[in-house]
Amino acid sequence: MSDRLQFPDGFLWGGATAANQCEGAYNEDGRGLANVDVVPIGPDRHTIITGQKKMFDFEESYFYPAKDGIDMYHRYKEDIALFGEMGFKTYRLSIAWSRIFPKGDELEQTK
Repeated sequence: MSDRLQFPDGFLWGGATAANQCEGAYNEDGRGLANVDVVPIGPDRHTIITGQKKMFDFEESYFYPAKDGIDMYHRYKEDIALFGEMGFKTYRLSIAWSRIFPKGDELEQTK
């Protein structure tokens, strides 16, 4: 018996993305603002994430990485093609809930 880890035949290598890290386009096509959008980089990050400091909109003195992400919203075809070039056979993506429920309190999905 070998001590090497082996993946079974037919194992599918893949990739995944998270909307808040890559999507960008926070203000396009009816998307609402999400709490992760207003979490800045910098010394106040932890206090905002933990709710000790409230931030409900963007402030000029901060940088918000989720605002633009890697702009996958506009570059998704190119980005998915890169997964294919890497040999990935599967892809899992997430979509920001604020695209489906822009206000956060709708009873049904907006169209």
